[in-house]
Amino acid sequence: MTTQLSFTKIENELLPEYRRKVGSAESTEDVKKFYVYTIRDLLRQVFAGKIDPDYDEIALHPGQQPAFAFSAGLAGNADFISIWNSSDLPNVVARFTETAVNHYRRLEKNPQKTEAKIRM
Repeated sequence: MTTQLSFTKIENELLPEYRRKVGSAESTEDVKKFYVYTIRDLLRQVFAGKIDPDYDEIALHPGQQPAFAFSAGLAGNADFISIWNSSDLPNVVARFTETAVNHYRRLEKNPQKTEAKIRM
């Protein structure tokens, strides 16, 4: 039986602030930005100095499946592959992604709300 690593503790530490930021996002670009920063924080904690992803190595793509992407350099890193395949990290990332995509779509459907927030 193989051992599976769990990162839900890190997820639970990041989640309240992430939800607050995404919930207060004024545009779809804000949602993407908060998503990338949070996933960067998550990966930095998971890989503790072994991997330090740049902002442009993580992306949110709400219209695609999966709705997130990692750069080839990050996704091809041996340490990343090892942890990704032997942990709940894909599930943790998927939950963060789902929250971001839901709010992204809400803002996309109601641009007047976004414009009103910007004018305030």
